[in-house]
Amino acid sequence: MSDVFATPYQQRGVVTPGLPVLPAGVERYPISGGGSRAVEIHNGDEITIVDREGLQPAELIFFAPNGLSDAAMLGTRGGRTASAIQNVLANSRSGQKVLAALASGGFDLARADVIRLFAEGSQAGESQTLTAANDGLLIVCALGSAMQPDTQETLTDIVLYIRRAAALAASEKLNPPAPLADPVQDFNLLPGAAKAYQVAAGQYIQIQDVQGRECSDFQALSLRALDKGIEREIDVAATRSLTGTLYPQPGIFAKYFSTDHEPLIEIVQDTCGRHDTFGSACTARYYEDMGYLGHVNCTDNINADLEQFNVRPRGGWAAINFFFNTLLDDTHAIGMDDPWSRPGDYVLLRALTDLICVSTACPCDIDPANGWNPTDIQVRVYRQQENFNRAIAWRKTAEDDMQETKETGFHKCFARHTRDFAEYNGYWLATTMTNKGAIAEYWACREQAAVMDLSPLRKYEITGPDAGELMQWCATRDVKKLSDGQVVYTAMCYEHGGMIDDGTIYRLGENNYRWIGGNDTSGLWLREQAQARGYQAWVRNATDQLCNIAIQGPRSREILKQFLWTPPQRATIEELPWFRFTVARLHDFNGPACVVSRTGYSGELGYELFCHPNDAETFFNAVWTAGEPYGIAPLGLAALDMLRIEAGLIFAGYEFCDQTNPYEAGIGFTVALKSTNDDFVGRSVLEERKAHPQRQLVGLNIESGIVPANGDCLRVGRAQVGEITSATKSPILGKTIALARVDVAHAQIGTNIEVGQLDGQQKRLSATITAFPHFDPKKERVKGNYPPTA
Repeated sequence: MSDVFATPYQQRGVVTPGLPVLPAGVERYPISGGGSRAVEIHNGDEITIVDREGLQPAELIFFAPNGLSDAAMLGTRGGRTASAIQNVLANSRSGQKVLAALASGGFDLARADVIRLFAEGSQAGESQTLTAANDGLLIVCALGSAMQPDTQETLTDIVLYIRRAAALAASEKLNPPAPLADPVQDFNLLPGAAKAYQVAAGQYIQIQDVQGRECSDFQALSLRALDKGIEREIDVAATRSLTGTLYPQPGIFAKYFSTDHEPLIEIVQDTCGRHDTFGSACTARYYEDMGYLGHVNCTDNINADLEQFNVRPRGGWAAINFFFNTLLDDTHAIGMDDPWSRPGDYVLLRALTDLICVSTACPCDIDPANGWNPTDIQVRVYRQQENFNRAIAWRKTAEDDMQETKETGFHKCFARHTRDFAEYNGYWLATTMTNKGAIAEYWACREQAAVMDLSPLRKYEITGPDAGELMQWCATRDVKKLSDGQVVYTAMCYEHGGMIDDGTIYRLGENNYRWIGGNDTSGLWLREQAQARGYQAWVRNATDQLCNIAIQGPRSREILKQFLWTPPQRATIEELPWFRFTVARLHDFNGPACVVSRTGYSGELGYELFCHPNDAETFFNAVWTAGEPYGIAPLGLAALDMLRIEAGLIFAGYEFCDQTNPYEAGIGFTVALKSTNDDFVGRSVLEERKAHPQRQLVGLNIESGIVPANGDCLRVGRAQVGEITSATKSPILGKTIALARVDVAHAQIGTNIEVGQLDGQQKRLSATITAFPHFDPKKERVKGNYPPTA
């Protein structure tokens, strides 16, 4: 949903949603569900609060400088006590800081006049506006408590806008955002400036693009080596070789190295995700060759400021070009385009030894390197004692607020078994387990049981009198046939038939559904469709209120039945059929609640357990204790990929995208063309695609032990007729298998085909088209029908 004030920047037909523009004098403060914000207000300021997803109550308190709290100062009535807002503040670190600040300032919450907004039935995007009659302090809270997994009382975001009475001129540039902590160094670099600075081992360096679309060259030299008269700086070639990446990112492979392979810095946080380690800092020669004689450049600026440390000058400094957007094309040419960085984007580095660092604000104004408009860079250095989490920025959409990579409710449980975590859709997920590895994890799932963290799956609560109609319109399945307690797997498509997402719909009641998909786009699409068609339905994000683990494998039922209690009116774990769910509790009537569905992504008998993050460790421990006698193992993403490819289960970005329809993705069975005459998004197009198919998902048996990559071409002779979507070396089948999309003219089972590698022509892997799934095609294991020896 678009913000009420912010609009994408656009000029002469170029629209950049990543650079939202607020009117002069308007400030924006997102507030997460269950969170709070305190902001200084001045007389005449206009305050607008937006309920982004609907049904999210909010409370406001306004204090005058003398400590008086009166809702009339905002032109409205209050009258509520501050008990709810106190609970919100007490349950978060930021809120506790607000409470402490209020107490030290003499503001008494017990005497506050509290204003309640969005009390009942607020719609997505609904807003309320108030005007301050005098100066003061405003506190805004998005109220709510932990959501029980069998309810839909989720917490969602609100946004606070303040239109300042004394607005700054529209031409004034943005100020640097507030520091992450108290800095020990803090300086601003204007375009064409460079500054060398000393950083001690363990200190953090934040390099921030204040206005957006500005590059900053960075280099760091070992101070210990310099003291010996030796220059050892970051070597980008050594770094690429040691990390196996174009440039390090937060996580396992996060370090930059010198030519001696000494780690000098590591990257801790990155909110941009697009940088360069191929080109040098801009040089005088570059500008001269372009006809710009005497143009200020980063290399000369670096040389000048490093002279104080007796560092020899370079004709061109090899550097980390933060925020620089390098392009490599098929002819091996290196190009550039506008940076991806938005206003306030930054990288946070940690010094691994004492360093001399240098940073620049690039002055280039003759190409897109800085979006044709060089601006300033802010550099801050923080103490060693600060504690910053590793994080990569995640945004639901290009224009949405940045969120740091989160730890799921089960993160600490899996961290007992591994340090190998990768960023996945905004969360850290385990890749492999220490002292096990993907193969051992795989066999545990096939033969015994395994537990995996699937919490990044997006959960959206769909409620209201028209909830069923909304789901019938947006899903390709016949949702009207869904019963309470039932789950159905479906696709969700755009009007042109391209897939938005695949996922499952849980029917909790007549007007209550839960959508569980792979991305936020599908949840946002549901809300957009509800608004566009005038449905009385609410679509609210519950992803961070429901974390989930999958317990998969032949012993999964025996494990879960030991500790899950279900009420008499609900199915027990033993009674639960495929694609049904039940509400259960840990041990007995008084235990914490969870929702358990007989679903999975492994091709084995399995279940998914959903609970609130506060209860995650308790449930994991119960699973682990009950599962140890059965040989349960934790399972990471690498093993999961092998399992799902064998089982013929599709994955976003591989088997489907928004240019792929469900038939081409191999899930045509989810399109209800025969069972219902009801219209749904994309139906008419899908009817035509079914009647006249062009591409088909197939299985491949590959003769060699080489595992092709996603995107490798498929050829019959010289002609390309398809591409690999996923491939693996199957442990249980003892051969290399793949899923692939091919032209229907070559999709017949038994067809010989070749996988093209290198340039697609010089190396070929012989393959044969086969049916998929490759393993257990009748899905007997998923149904729980194991042979007696299993």
